[in-house]
Amino acid sequence: MPKVSINEDLCKGCEMCVISCPKKIIALNKNKINGKGYHPAHMTGSEKCTGCASCAIMCPDVVITVADQDV
Repeated sequence: MPKVSINEDLCKGCEMCVISCPKKIIALNKNKINGKGYHPAHMTGSEKCTGCASCAIMCPDVVITVADQDV
């Protein structure tokens, strides 16, 4: 199973990852505001993640990493 890490402190809430996720399992966390004043992205259903890395590719600030948990 892939592991997606989102650096919520650096996320500017642009929603590019939300839009690009084919499984629609990334959303902005409306219950949290980071130090920059944005609602950061977070995973809503990590068990459905296929590891396609569309979110990481689309992130303009490179705050998302996708890795295989077996590594």
